[in-house]
This record gives sequence, C-alpha cells and structure tokens, in this order.
Amino acid sequence: MNDYLALAGGVVLAGIGGELFLRGRLGLARWLRVSPGIIGATVSAFATSALGLSVGISSAAAGRPKIWAAGKRGDAVTRVECDRPRSQRQQRSRGVWILLRLRGCGAAAGGDRPRASQSEWMQFMAKENEMTGAPNPWHALAGADVLLRVQSDAARGLTRDEAARRLAAHGPNTLPEAEHRPLWRVFARQFASPLIYILFAAAVIAFAMGHRGDALVILIVVFLNAVIGTFQEGRAERSMEALRRLSALQVRVLRGGTEAVIAARDLVPGDVVLLAAGDAVGADARLLEAAALEAAEAALTGESLPVAKHLESLPADTSLADRRNMVYSGTHVAAGRGRAVVVATGLATEVGKIAKLTAAAADPKTPLELRLQQFGRYLVVASIGIFFVVVAVGLLRGLPFLEILMVAISQMVSMVPEGLPVAMTIALAVGMQRMAGRGAIVRRLSAVETLGSTSVICSDKTGTLTKNEMTVTALWLPDGRQIEVTGAGYSPAGRLREGEREISGATDAALRPLLEAVALCNDAQLVRPDDSDPRWRALGDPTEAALLTLAGKGGLELEPLRQSLPRRAEIPFDSTAKLMATQHGPGPRGRVFLKGAPEMVLELCSDARRGEQRAPVDAAFRRAVEAAAEALGARALRLLAVAEVADGVLDEKAGFAQFKGRATFLGLVGQMDPPREEVKAAVAECRAAGIRPVMVTGDHKITGLAIARTLGIARDGDLAVDGRELEQMTELELRAKLDRISVFARVHPAQKLRIVAAFQSQQLVVAMTGDGVNDAPALASADVGVAMGITGTEVAKGAAKIVITDDNFATIVNAVAEGRLVYRNLKKVILFLFATSIDEVIVLLLALFCSYPLPLAAVQILWINIVTEGVLTVNLVMEAAEGDEMRRPPIATTEPLVDRTMWQRLLVMVTASVAAVFGYFVWRLGQGAPFDLVRTETFTLLAVCQWFNVLNCRSELKSALNFSLFKNHWLLGGLVLGNLLHFLVIYTAPMNRIFHTVPIPLADVFLIGAVASLVLWAEEIRKFFARRRARTEGTRQ
Repeated sequence: MNDYLALAGGVVLAGIGGELFLRGRLGLARWLRVSPGIIGATVSAFATSALGLSVGISSAAAGRPKIWAAGKRGDAVTRVECDRPRSQRQQRSRGVWILLRLRGCGAAAGGDRPRASQSEWMQFMAKENEMTGAPNPWHALAGADVLLRVQSDAARGLTRDEAARRLAAHGPNTLPEAEHRPLWRVFARQFASPLIYILFAAAVIAFAMGHRGDALVILIVVFLNAVIGTFQEGRAERSMEALRRLSALQVRVLRGGTEAVIAARDLVPGDVVLLAAGDAVGADARLLEAAALEAAEAALTGESLPVAKHLESLPADTSLADRRNMVYSGTHVAAGRGRAVVVATGLATEVGKIAKLTAAAADPKTPLELRLQQFGRYLVVASIGIFFVVVAVGLLRGLPFLEILMVAISQMVSMVPEGLPVAMTIALAVGMQRMAGRGAIVRRLSAVETLGSTSVICSDKTGTLTKNEMTVTALWLPDGRQIEVTGAGYSPAGRLREGEREISGATDAALRPLLEAVALCNDAQLVRPDDSDPRWRALGDPTEAALLTLAGKGGLELEPLRQSLPRRAEIPFDSTAKLMATQHGPGPRGRVFLKGAPEMVLELCSDARRGEQRAPVDAAFRRAVEAAAEALGARALRLLAVAEVADGVLDEKAGFAQFKGRATFLGLVGQMDPPREEVKAAVAECRAAGIRPVMVTGDHKITGLAIARTLGIARDGDLAVDGRELEQMTELELRAKLDRISVFARVHPAQKLRIVAAFQSQQLVVAMTGDGVNDAPALASADVGVAMGITGTEVAKGAAKIVITDDNFATIVNAVAEGRLVYRNLKKVILFLFATSIDEVIVLLLALFCSYPLPLAAVQILWINIVTEGVLTVNLVMEAAEGDEMRRPPIATTEPLVDRTMWQRLLVMVTASVAAVFGYFVWRLGQGAPFDLVRTETFTLLAVCQWFNVLNCRSELKSALNFSLFKNHWLLGGLVLGNLLHFLVIYTAPMNRIFHTVPIPLADVFLIGAVASLVLWAEEIRKFFARRRARTEGTRQ
C-alpha cells in the first residue's frame, strides 16, 4: 500500500510541473515529468499491477485517456493517450514517457526484485514507435532527453553485457544485401521472351511429327541464345565486383567508460560513439559534443560541401539535409571531433529507409521488352492464321492430310525468325562491350537498348556535371578591383588577372594580405602529385584546400610562410558564428586572421585595406561589399570574406566578439565546384539528339540554376524547384510545369521517385544518374539507373543497371550513342529476318494457291532460317555507326518494332524477292527441267536473294554500292562462310541426301546471281528517291 501512496504523491507533484525522483521503490523509472491531464489515467493504469504487468504510459496535454495493454509472458505494456487528433498526438514535445516495471502487488523495491533490463525498455520503445507510426524526433530533443530515451550515459556508454543484449534484440547494424542471383536463374531468365516461347512451340510440334532433327536444331538455337546472354550478364557482374572497394568498417565507442574499437555492424541504440576527422559514421546518432565538427553528407543528402554540426535542438519538421545536430550512417567526418549517442541502426537508419524505398521501387520493362512482347503477339496470331489457311487450302485441293500438315507447320516455322533471339542477344552483348570500352559497365543486357531510347537524363550535379573539387575563380578587393583566377583543380598552376593584366600577390599591397590570410587561417593540406596519383589532391575541407591553391597561384610559398608566421592560437570554425580565427607570429602578440560569412566578417571590421591605405567601413562601403557579393553570387560562387587584426592577441575563450571594431577588411573570395570541360559539349549533343538534360542536386536551387545555365541545361524561362516547393505541388501542377523545370534542388529520396514517375507518365524514357545512398530508389525505378563507379556507394551501384567508371556525364552521352547504335542494328536485323520469313511464306502460299508443287522442302526452309540467316544476322549487328545517331530524335516508347519506313522497305524488298524466286521457279518448271534441279535452284536463288538483302539492310539511305564491306569484316566473313556452306549443301553427296538437293550447272549459277540482284537494284531505286526527298526536307544525312 505504501508503494501506491508514494506513487500517487509523485504523480500529483509532477502534475503541477515538478519533477519527482523515485529512488527506492521504482527501480527502472528514475524520474517522471507528468502533466495534469494524465493523473486519472495513471491511477487506472496502475490498477493492473496486481497482475504483474509492465506499464508504459504516453502522456498528452489534456482530454479523456485511452488505455491500451498488451501482455507478454505475464507482463503488459499499457499506453495512455488523450482523445486528440493523431497529428497532434504525434508531436510529443508536450508529452512524456513513463516506464515502470511492476511485480506482484506493488512496485519492486531497489533490491527486492530484478530490475527491468534496458533491452526490455528498448523493446517497449520499438513497440510504441510501431504503434504510433511516428518516428522519434531525435533532432528535436535535447541531448539529455535523448540519453534518457535510449537509457545510456554520455560518459560511460553501455556496458558490454547490455550492448550484447541489445544486439540480440535489434540484430546487427546492417542492411539486407541484395539477393545474389545464382547462375541457373540468370540462365533461366534468358528464356523469358515471346519469341523463345514460339520457338519452343515449333520444336514441340516438329518433334511430335517425327522431325526430330528440325526440333533439335531449333532447341540448339534457343540454348545458344541463353548461353550467350548468361555469359555476358555474368561478365558484367564480375566487372562490378572488381569495382567494389569493400572493407569492414570500424568505429570507436564507449563501453563501460572505456574506449573500444568495434565493427560497425555491432553498434546498437544507446552506444556512445567517438568521432574524429576521417572517421566513417556507422549509425544514425544524436550529437552530444561537437568541436568544429563537419560531416561530409553528399552520399545521403546530395550536399556537396561538408556540413558544420552543432548541438542545439531543431524543429521537428527540419529536413534531413538541415539536421545539424545529427550524424548519419553512410557519411563521414570531414573535420573536427565529436561524441554522439546512437539512436538508430540497420533498417531504422535513414539509409535503411532509403533501402526500403529501393526494394519497393518497380523495375520497369524496357522499351525493347515491350516492343518484343507486342511483336511476339503479332507473330503468334500471324503464324496460327497461316497454319489454318494452309491446312484449309490443302484440304480443298485434296492433298494428303499428313503432307499438308507438314507444309502448314513449315509455314508456321517460317514466320518465326529463329535467328532473332541470338542476334538480339549478340547485339546487346556487343553494345555492352563497346560501352565498357568507353567507361560504362552494363549490368543488364536489355539496358543497352533502353539507354539508346532515353529521352530525359536526370543528372546529379556534384562530380558528374562538375569536378567535385572546389576552385577559387574570383576575388574582390576593398579598392574595388575584381580579380579573375585561372587554372583548374588543386594545382597551383594558374594566374591572377585584372582584366588583361596579370598580377602577383607577392608585390600587390592590397592582394598580399588577403593571400596570407587564406593560407594561414586554414586547416587543409595539399598533396603533391606522386607515382600513385599524378594529380594535386586535397586533405581536409575542399573549400580550405582551394584557398591554399589560390595562395600558390598568387605566388606565395606556403611552407616558408608558415614557418615565419607559426600558428599560436585559434578559434575553430563555429557554425553559429560562421567564423574562424587564428593568431600567427613568433611572439605572444601577432597577426590575427579571420575568415567566414561576408556579413559576419564585415560586422567585426572598422576599416578596410586599400593598398597601403585604410578606409573606414561606412554605409557606402557596406553597399559596395553587398553589391560585389551579389554580383559574385549570381555566378553561383560560394563567398568567403577575409579580415585581419594587425597586432593582437587571440583569447580562445572570449569568442569572436573580442575583435568587434578592431578588424581590417581584406576582401571577398568566390569559389565554386567548376563544371567539367567536356560536359557543355555533351549537353549540346544531348539537345541535338532530342534528349532533355535535367539537373537533380542537393545544392541550393540558385547555385544549381546558375551551373545549369552555364552548361546549357537550363535555358531562358526555365525553372528551378526545391524540395519544399515540390512537396506543395499537386501531380497536375507538376506535370504542367515539368517541361520548364530544368533544376530540382534539395529533394529527398521519395521526391526523386516522384520526379522519375512524372516524366514516365508522359511516355518518356528516363535515365537517372546518382552516386549516393539517397539516389538508390530513383536509380531502381528509372528506366535506366546510372551509378557512378568512383564516388558511387555500393547501394547506388546495386540499384543501377549501368555503372559509369569515370563519373563523367559525357560518358553517359557516349553510352546513349552506343545504345542508339545497338537499336539501329537490331532494326536492321529485324528487317532482314522479317523480309526472309515473308519471302518464304509468300512463295510457298503462291505455289499452293496456283497448284504448283512445293518449291522448298521443310528442311531447306530451316537451313535458310537458321544457317543462311544465322551467319549473316550475327554479323549484321557488328555494323559501325553511320555518324548520325545523335542527330536523330529519341525512339518513342510507342514506336513499334517494325515502323512505317521498315514496312515500306519490306514492301520493296519482298516484292522484288518474291517476283525473282517464284518467277524463276515457274519459268524453270515451264522449261521442263527436272523437279529436283528446279527446287535446288529455287532454294539457292532464295539464299542469294538474302545475301543481297543483307547488303540492302546495312543502311536506310546510303547506297550499298558506296558502303564498303571492309568496314564490317564480320559481315564480309559471314557472306564468305554462307557461300561455302551453301556450296557444301549443293555439291556434296551426303548433304544432297539430307537437304534433297542436286548439283547445279555453272551456267545456272550465274543466271541465279543475275536474277537475285533484282532485290539490290529495287532497293537502290527506293534509296535514291528517299535521299532526294530528305534533301528537299532539309534533313541532314
């Protein structure tokens, strides 16, 4: 009874705003802070203690309480909340938590009963979060409140036993790995095609009719196609393995007050981690200490520069990129040091949430897959139709049923282009190899063609469009001069120019103090080129490294300068004050340099350096600085201001206020992550190809828009939209503005998915590039996800279909050109195969309708379809680019596999071929030639027509007579091989018996060649008129 009296008294005191510390009878609950609205609910909840229940009460400000209880092994968790809207209940800033472990008829005394373990408490917390559906607003809580909620100690961390219990409860701090596809699954997937299904059906029918040889040939073709596809996709996966630079991540934590180094996978909520420059962050954590701490979060948020961290609580709705009191898994510490308590691991981290989005993202069918599905349906209908037509006509003519059935089957097989699956696989594989040679590793064969169909490229900015390195490009001095800085990267090879005049920092009285300031008030280092890397490299903050490069370009020797003016004291960069200060000199007094945000530096200055003179910082000067800052900012430059106290002492504890009114303004420094030199030309090439480039960046939209305009991505009148604006748009508003939006800035992963879906809803094929974890869901849902091979995270690479090895936008454009070449060559193959199939069908139908004997045996049809076509189609896909691939519009998703132009070409080639073959067949029969000879000559004539047809198919407009065969050695070899194989079929006795052929007289061979050339001349006439029409319309050929 005393237990209940003590508890009731505590609740009443808490209800009027006090804090009650129950040190004896309530073992787990150290203190309670309860508002008046839950007093009645608390009493009701404690009535369950007689049953031995664990009680958890979530308080609210007012209203009638609801009680929820769930028992587990004799315990119950009771949750009490008020009748308020859910949106208000989720804002717990006015609510608190009570956790009591009760046993028997009263609260457990300190030593009387076992204390509830922290793991049980964490399980309760997880259950509560799952019920409310609201994430813990860790960034909205003070550090002490976070420690309370995760039951940890900032000075000691967790004990080893408690960490082990939590690890057992929560599992390892890892993300589910992408399922490894076994070889048999990759192999099985190669059969998922309508054309393959039709070939299987044809093989089954042929086998059932006793034609085991025909069935075997078809099955060999299908199997060969699967083997090629499996080999190529397996090779792509091995290339991906070679790109991976995996290592077991280690982190420093406090365990029982002792520092320990553990694997990041063993982190649990409540662990206190120690952070220093260069450390990777192993889990999401709330900062408890931060000394000049900066984190590189580009992989998660897209922010290209390190983010300064602080400890202050933030509003609950603060966006991920602006949560400066948190550090996140997948990022790393760029500068400073800190201490943080882990609040989320595994799938509960921000990276984990993105992984869930990625897993849920749909993998859209490629345009080629969709076209093949449609093409396959048409073939099925046509094949079945022809089958029944042939059977019906044969029965009407009174032919034997078995004979007519075999003819019908051979006709149906004729409609199936057996060589297409193999040719398509080889075309994609060749495209994959060509792309790999140009820096693009393709992880899925069908993505080769899809990239060629791309109509929109959504590209990340940092590292893809830009160099991912900061460079100072402009200075502004207090005397009004603006100085342009040349050079690229971190190499000091560059010049400072004022107009056309080159100037030196060593001799310019106004410029030298600024260069000395940026060189000394600096924590970065530059690494000279060596055998391992021929480039200058930065260690530390890229912004500060760029300042060292500036000093070198200005003519300063860094090491002698540092030796003559050693650092004596410093105030590290403060994200709130936006300033940094250092003192230099041999004695206790010396030169104090300051750098930071222009408005903050200007507030400390009383005068400005103008050469050897000084001028007061008055209203006119402030306006001049503001105008200069606005002009440089319009160029997308990040600005720093620099100042100096000529003779001073830096008191590290006094802060920056000690310099107010004492500093001399030295100037403004403007720097940027410059665009890659080749990107502007690549963007122009995209425009010419009808591809729309769009920037998706983690930077601010003003910076993104300026870079986009520089590169030609954004044009006059184009818009930039940030994440907040996008969130407020309806789908209709977004689609209405989509044509004018060239820059999406500050967007989170779910919004990237929305952007991709918006473009896809307009029947556009979208390629999305990215390197960060935050890009993975959009990479997975885009038609072609393109990940960066150098800076890309493993999560991004796993979600993408293509990986760019040099992180260069221009490489993507090159890959698009290769993809277009693959699609063009595929259409050449389809034209060739379809022409052959239609030739055979029409010739056989004409003979059937006109009561002639069948001009071709079933085995001869298979020979043409598999051997004659096969040795040519697999080499036709090796055709080189014609040069105009990137001057044509993208292939529309609605465009059929056989388009209008192809039907026109088919009409010409099929008409000429059928006229030649059937006319020759009828003429030779009329001459009274032996039927076996006539059928052999007809068989040969059809084969030679296909040899001419393959020359026709090499180009839509260019004459075959001007298109050198030596440009495609593979095709030349295929023609030679085809002639040799056909020679064997005609002139060797064993092959004569198998294929029902007889030797042909030499004179007839020349006649057959002349007749077959009709196919070539007919297409040449069509090309002539097509070229003339194209010139009239002004189309570039």
